Amino acid sequence: LVGRDNVYDKLKALGVEDADEWEVLNSRNSPLVEKAVDFIYEKHARDGLLRRKVERMVNQDRNYFTAAMLALGEGDAMITGTTRPFSESLQQVRTVIDDDHGGDPFGINIVVGKGHTVLIADTSVTERPTAEQLATIAMRSAAFARRMGQEPRVAFISYTTFGNPEGEYIDELRDAVKVLDRTATDFEYEGEMAPDVALNFDAQRKFYSFSRLTGPANVLIMPGLQSASLSTKLLKLVGGENVLGPYLVGMSQPVQIAPMTASSNDLVTLAVLAAGGADAIRRGNAAMRGAAEEVVG
Repeated sequence: LVGRDNVYDKLKALGVEDADEWEVLNSRNSPLVEKAVDFIYEKHARDGLLRRKVERMVNQDRNYFTAAMLALGEGDAMITGTTRPFSESLQQVRTVIDDDHGGDPFGINIVVGKGHTVLIADTSVTERPTAEQLATIAMRSAAFARRMGQEPRVAFISYTTFGNPEGEYIDELRDAVKVLDRTATDFEYEGEMAPDVALNFDAQRKFYSFSRLTGPANVLIMPGLQSASLSTKLLKLVGGENVLGPYLVGMSQPVQIAPMTASSNDLVTLAVLAAGGADAIRRGNAAMRGAAEEVVG
């Protein structure tokens, strides 16, 4: 826990009997502050970042301090957000913690409906992903689905289905499919497809019998951040669906960033996810290392 000293009082008010035994670090007076400053300064000294600036960052912003504690092995997982935009928290975390070199980080949401579970990505990070980024997101999202016990069927989502109607912004989706065609993949994928086709296997068989999917898609790769973020938020607020996430994928340490509207249940879910990511790193599982979404539950 990172916070001010009055966190102990809040824990006791919540009925936590052993609150005094909990360790709460204060970034203003913790003996670990100097260690955090040294770590960040050494990482960015050649990027024009002055040491006194790093000292202010660590003392005045818990995200920098907490991320440094995680990178230095003083903590196992990090949950942040709720008080600032997702993008701001991510930028601060990435200043301290490296990506896991499996591609750019991205966000993934899980939509749990009646009789179906659908994954949607990227809902948090890249505004207009390239074909290569889309292909990487698809591969990592497929791994996510397998960790959840589902056999992934990936669809690249668009307003057009296989060129009908023709559109100006579908080239990246088509090229992403070509990237996967050249890659040794072990999951089903298809695109570009409208949602009402991707999720309706009867429609696929009737109108697009050449589709490579053997069932309705359960992993939807969106063409851009706007469509992904808007669709998941509308599903949650208007559609009445149970939407979990976004979950951050692609950091070298188990970090999860809660949206500002997160509920207490959302925070608990993120904590479980991050704890699973920490356990995966400790066990050295290369397939799961740095990808917290690959160890849900």
